[in-house]
Amino acid sequence: MPRKKSHRDSGSPGGSQRQLRVGELVRHAIAELLVRGEVHDPVIEGHLITVPEVRMSPDLRLATVYIMPLAGRDADEVVEAFERNKKFLRGEVAHSINLKFAPDLRFRIDDRFEEAERIDRLLRSPEVKRDLQKDESGDE
Repeated sequence: MPRKKSHRDSGSPGGSQRQLRVGELVRHAIAELLVRGEVHDPVIEGHLITVPEVRMSPDLRLATVYIMPLAGRDADEVVEAFERNKKFLRGEVAHSINLKFAPDLRFRIDDRFEEAERIDRLLRSPEVKRDLQKDESGDE
């Protein structure tokens, strides 16, 4: 028997509207802390870091924060620095947004750009170009 969809199920990969909205609030709060230079860690202060996305768990208790240092430089070191400052960041996020519970923060490198570049390289490869030309000419 198929499972009924509850109001919490969205079917979209990013989650429900509430998850998306809260994720965006968390993203803005963390980005604002970085812009103001309020995270006092030499690794974080020494890098330009973007926060392209925050994904919230359905219960809004876990926020996966995707970060990317400029040019992907020292990515692992930057994630470690965020992990070291997790408690401070969580407290600041809690003050910035009004939620019943402050979400636990988990940090990951945003590798979407790297993946897009890999796909682009594949599409430009001679083998793929040759196959595409065969398809266009009708040869099999």
